Amino acid sequence: MSDTAVTPPTVTREDIQSIDDDSFTDRNVCLVTGAGSGIGRATALAAAGNGLTVAATDIDADGLEGTIDRGEELDLEGSITSIVGDLTSDDDLERIVEETAQLGDLKYLANIAGMQHIDSIEAFPMDTYDRMHQIMLRAPLYLSKLCIPHFRETADGQGCVGNMGSIHGHYVTSDKVGYNVSKFGLRGLTQSIAAEGEGEIRAYSVSTGYVKTPLVMNQLEDTAEQRGISVDEVIEDVMLGQSRVTEMMEPIDVANLFLFGFSDLGRHLDGGDLLFDGGMTLTYE
Repeated sequence: MSDTAVTPPTVTREDIQSIDDDSFTDRNVCLVTGAGSGIGRATALAAAGNGLTVAATDIDADGLEGTIDRGEELDLEGSITSIVGDLTSDDDLERIVEETAQLGDLKYLANIAGMQHIDSIEAFPMDTYDRMHQIMLRAPLYLSKLCIPHFRETADGQGCVGNMGSIHGHYVTSDKVGYNVSKFGLRGLTQSIAAEGEGEIRAYSVSTGYVKTPLVMNQLEDTAEQRGISVDEVIEDVMLGQSRVTEMMEPIDVANLFLFGFSDLGRHLDGGDLLFDGGMTLTYE
């Protein structure tokens, strides 16, 4: 297997799972972070493909335009609006939610944005750790805090937060302390929202193994260098070595899980984690 095997695929209309849900209409808005690429882009497209109005946010303006262009190419039922913002800025977080709320009834939040850095704990740069924490843990908390009052103002007073977890929120691999801590923390945030939501404000997380995204591609060489192995060995041994399903998920596979979690089909999913890891964390050789 070569590194070309993890080239991010393009989302097609047929890839998007259609879910029959009365709340999936253009009056309801789904805010998606990290929507300029990867799982965030796929989730924005899946939400629009299911008729929702989508507020797509990312620091990458060009990436967001690419997401909107793809939505227009697919002629999706729902619209996608770009809101450029920096998740490390409270002013931007507040503005993002304010602009999102102007699009309709804010009902869904998908916290997907993430970053990766490969280093041992001894060598891990704390400024990088702080940025990872801000993007992957603090921003999801603050966005949830800001969105929940809007959820309560919708017609049925309900809303839902979906958090992008990881197998690294269940068990860890070396040289990823910033990522590991953030993903474990997201599970705590998910359960905290559920504990306070009284069944009206739900939260869930989606934990996957390795997905064909730019984040995965960008860590291949760093992981190979850190471990003294080839890129092919990283894919075959590190990423897929403990998986019983020996292929990576595609971004749209994960996006469809987010829409399932938001839908009425997920009404009993509250505080729980959708673990789609190919058997990686629960089976061992």
